[in-house]
Parts: sequence; structure tokens; C-alpha cells
Amino acid sequence: LDAGHGGDDHGAEGPAGLLEKELVLDVTRRLKARIESDGVQVVLTRDADVYVPLDERTAIANRAGADLFVSIHANAAAARSARGVEIFFVALEASDEAARLLAERENAAFREASPASPDDPLASILGDLAAADQLRESDEFARFANKEVAALVAEVPSRGVKQAPFVVLMGVQMPAALVEIGFITNPKEERDLASPLYRDRVADALARAVFEFADRYDARRGVPRPARNPEPTKSSRDAAVTQGGG
Repeated sequence: LDAGHGGDDHGAEGPAGLLEKELVLDVTRRLKARIESDGVQVVLTRDADVYVPLDERTAIANRAGADLFVSIHANAAAARSARGVEIFFVALEASDEAARLLAERENAAFREASPASPDDPLASILGDLAAADQLRESDEFARFANKEVAALVAEVPSRGVKQAPFVVLMGVQMPAALVEIGFITNPKEERDLASPLYRDRVADALARAVFEFADRYDARRGVPRPARNPEPTKSSRDAAVTQGGG
């Protein structure tokens, strides 16, 4: 699990002062606890307010031999009315102009890296069979995550699953997705994202996506998965009541 930004890289900031780097670290820690409760090993690329370079983030995941890489972020836009959840997996070309601009903003935080070009070794890796499988599985997880997280707030439609050249997704040797859990620049979404109860709901939704992906991932490899308790946490049930009125 990769909590975006950190240290002197604050990421986006909401109108009431909520910082992306603090929000996503907290959500990532909550998600880690939920996944580990099912017996799955979790490695964090950062567990403190520190800046972690791109190459170290990807190296941590690759050294761990991870089966899935999830980078958690909060979105931003000049228009405060922009709302909703977006999920991305990697591509050399963005699926639309908004995705391209978002990738540029997130990639700028890495300073020492730039997106791969067609002549880059990473670009050639994307063409082989293993990478094709990795991309298919990245798309699969992204759709699970989109379904679960977008369902948290019924009145906000999903912005969909998209592709873009996010540097942080290009260096990992496993299925990977970048999750924008909401627009921190939208006053209503900032208030939701500041709520510990809502953060629990986001973590629960992402955990469900991870477990659904894990079940299918293991089934393809002939590895049985144990039954798990489908009941949400108490805090999530409370949050559903608290947040239900919008």
C-alpha cells in the first residue's frame, strides 16, 4: 500500500486546510489493519510523514514480491464543484485530457522521475506477455475498487476507471492501481474525507476490493482462499448512518 506524497510534498490541500498527505496516510493505515485482519501480509511504502522517492516506493513493493500495489491519493481541481472517485491503471497514453493533466500533477511530486517514453525500457516491458497479464489484472482490480468506493456516496456518480502514465505505477512488477478517493478541493467531499467514520468506510470499501481481487487472483493459480466474515466493522455501520443523509 502506497500513501501518496509525504514530508515536504503536501499534495493537494482542501479549502478548510485538509492536507492530502495526512488524509491518505490515515486511510492507508486503516486499510492495512483491515487487510491484515484477514491474514494477508501488508507492506507500506511509508508509515510516517516523510517524503519517499519514486524509486524507493517501487523498490519496496518489488523487494516484497507483492501481488498487488495500491497507491492512495485525493484528487484536486480548480473547480470546487468537481466531485467523485477515479481509479487509474497504467498506460503510456492517458485515456483523456483530464487524466493526462492529473498524471502530470502527481508525477511532478516525484521530481527525480518522468513518465516513460516509447523508447524507455519500461515501455518495452509493457509489450511482453507478462506485462499484458499484469495490465489485465490491474484493470480488474481497478474495476473492483471503483465499484466499492463509488458506492459509498450514492449521489456522486463514479468518474470511472481510466488509464494514465503515472510514474509510480510504471516501476512495479505486479498489478497496480492508483485510487483517487475523492476531491479534497470540494468543500463537501473535504468534510467527508476529514471524518474518521468516513475514512473507515473508504478503508472497508478498498478492503472488499482487495479481497475480491485476491479471491480471483488465487483461484487462477489454484490457491484456495479461506472464508471471511462479510460483516462491516461497527464504525462502518455507524458511519453509514452518519453519512447517509449527505
